[in-house]
Amino acid sequence: MSADENNLNEEAASTEDASVKDETAVNEETAVNEETAASEATAVSEETAGSEETAVSEASTPAVEPTPVKDPVLSLAADARYTATGKRKTAVARVILKPGTGKIEVNGRALEEYFPRPTLQMTARESLAKVDSVNKVDVIARVHGGGVAAQAGAVRHGIARALLEADETLRPPLKKAGFLTRDARVKERKKAGLKKARKRPQFSKR
Repeated sequence: MSADENNLNEEAASTEDASVKDETAVNEETAVNEETAASEATAVSEETAGSEETAVSEASTPAVEPTPVKDPVLSLAADARYTATGKRKTAVARVILKPGTGKIEVNGRALEEYFPRPTLQMTARESLAKVDSVNKVDVIARVHGGGVAAQAGAVRHGIARALLEADETLRPPLKKAGFLTRDARVKERKKAGLKKARKRPQFSKR
């Protein structure tokens, strides 16, 4: 065998080794790519399954609706009597509250007769209207002092206090409306040298 043939055989062998190495590298890369793709597909499928399970669980869970808060309802015994005193300016009202049909008597007269003005009638009934008891109780009131507006305010104050005596749970709505607070506003007294409490006489230079 000549030297040229030996060289050719060596070159062919080296070429075969290189091609084998290249094929091995390509096979390894292909396997790695397949493993990566498989792992990614598994991860995607797991995420999809988890999101579907979450959606199903959320859909199956019923929505909880908030329970509405009901206003307290007045309930009185058949022979119950509740008394209270209401005040406004210089008027004082002594009130008796008992179960009935909504009749209000002031100084022995019907409310509409004693307070002809609708605004004063509404003022006297405001405490009962606030707790939805206008047609559930009767009221007997004795009022003295002050004017008609002050007396109507005193009756409202007395009814509110009597309702509180009947049922303590009525305090929040009555308190929020201000019917349990004694209104202390009164007319300021006249001062000496002045025409009224604050009004001064007109200044005259001569």
